[in-house]
Amino acid sequence: MESIRLSVLDLVPQYNGVRSEVALQEAVRLAIHSETWGYDRYWVAEHHDLEGLACTSPEILMSHIGARTQRIRLGSGALLLPHYSPMKVAESFHLLSCLYPGRIDLGIGRAPGGPAHASMALSGNFLQNVTDMPSSMDALIKFFENEYQYEDHPVVARPIPQDPPDIWMLGTNEKSGKYAAEFGTGYVFGHFMSEHDGESALRAYRDEFRPGKLRQIPDTMVAVSVICAESEAEAHSLMSRASTPISKSLVGDPVKIHEDLRRLQSALGNCEFLILCPIPEYEARLDSYRLLTEQLL
Repeated sequence: MESIRLSVLDLVPQYNGVRSEVALQEAVRLAIHSETWGYDRYWVAEHHDLEGLACTSPEILMSHIGARTQRIRLGSGALLLPHYSPMKVAESFHLLSCLYPGRIDLGIGRAPGGPAHASMALSGNFLQNVTDMPSSMDALIKFFENEYQYEDHPVVARPIPQDPPDIWMLGTNEKSGKYAAEFGTGYVFGHFMSEHDGESALRAYRDEFRPGKLRQIPDTMVAVSVICAESEAEAHSLMSRASTPISKSLVGDPVKIHEDLRRLQSALGNCEFLILCPIPEYEARLDSYRLLTEQLL
């Protein structure tokens, strides 16, 4: 069995009612420590008008963190494409890739990322935008392949990086796996927020993957919720203090979490896990990420 690789997924929570400025400072601190501890990637989510979450623009936070780190890959988990122009997304992530060569991931999602009125205020008819998602994805891929045309006239999403961003789609079911396969992107299965176990979604993705200029072979990650502490009792105590239900979380000491991840890896066939730690205390959250790497990396 392949060795396990670990990456970080951060929702940029505002624990205990702290100001947005504090939550963003904690995001930077987590990213810097994650690089030191050996995590492969730091991905940040996008949400709109959701109380207690402080990041509405992953690309801005990624740029800020990129200037404070050296190696760790930086990504969106996810950028919500139905809200945006494909050209603007391509330009932004091309620019990030020029600033931080070989370090930028573009994770794409289809969810609204917030309540209905916020979605309408942001981009109008969100349901129609989701219906248009295939054409938006097609345009986005063409921009990254430098093959986009408007009325038969070439349009280029500048600046052009030497090393383009790595593109992934995030999802929670078989439909999303097939979608990622159709467009030849990597696929991240959201285990922690899915009603499904992931086997069928990942199988559909691998079976139907279409190679393209940006990716020749299928590649997968599994996003899992983890609460890790020095002891199982402490880990369950942390889980009990969480403000939202987290029944799909892996909870325990480092040895138990290692065993749980190995079982998931065996069932799902992935080598990389994107770790979300829903612990409602910043220091305990840092400790959870640190303990994971001491056991696994």
